[in-house]
This record gives sequence, structure tokens and C-alpha cells, in this order.
Amino acid sequence: MKPSLAWTLTLALSYCSVVHAAPSATARIEINYLLGYVEQSGCRFYRNGTWYDAGQAQAHLRQKYDYLAARNRIGTAEDFIELAATKSSMSGKAYAIECNGGPIETANQWLREALARYRASGRSTPADGTPRPTGLRQACGLGGATMVGTSMTV
Repeated sequence: MKPSLAWTLTLALSYCSVVHAAPSATARIEINYLLGYVEQSGCRFYRNGTWYDAGQAQAHLRQKYDYLAARNRIGTAEDFIELAATKSSMSGKAYAIECNGGPIETANQWLREALARYRASGRSTPADGTPRPTGLRQACGLGGATMVGTSMTV
């Protein structure tokens, strides 16, 4: 019995969504930028029922990044945001951020907006001209990545 085209496509896309190469030079630059941005932000980070300062948040996200990167789970800055900086891997609860008494928003939205501004500045392309990564959707042949953000109240 031959596998259907739909089944083969589903299997291929599932494989593509969980296996990543090591982060490119551009991805490492962008991820390090985001980690520095977190640390220098002065914002408060909400994780599993507790507010943490920016330095503690950066250290936690760096630890998660190092763990995931060592297992080839992070290929792009978007992977970092989605897999390390969006929610607790223990509880599944979303991370939130509050800056200067402003509105509380999801870490996912806050970091994606920071990444978009960074890329728009042109600083994320390495000196050798290597193009910026376009995310997992592009790597899997699904077109450009989309960014969806939502507000959150705690």
C-alpha cells in the first residue's frame, strides 16, 4: 500500500518543524542582540507567578537558549523567541513583560517587535553580507514568516 501524498507531505513538514541546523551567524547575532536588549531594558518579566528583573530574565532566557541550541532546536531568532522566550517549558504559562509602568504584554510580542526594529535598522546582517534568516516557514518552503502579537493582562 502506497502512502498518500497528503501523509507524505504531513510527515515531511512535521520533520522540518522539529529539526533545525545550528544557528547561522545572523541568528546568533540577532539572538545575542535580543538577550542584551532584555538585560538592558529595565523591564520586569513575569514567569510562573513571579516578577523578575531584567538581569534575571536574561540569565534565564540565556540558559534556555543554551540548552535548546545544544540540541539543535534553535535555527533562527524566531525559534529562540518561540521555543525559549514565549512561555515556561514547565508550566506552559506565557511570559509577560512590563516596562516603566506601561501595559503588560506577552514576551513573544515584545521580542518580535524588538527583532523587527533591529532588522529594519540593518544591523543584523553580518559584514560578509550573509542574508538574514527568514525563519522556519521559509526553510520549509512555506513562504515568509508571519508575526502575530497579542496583549496580555495579568
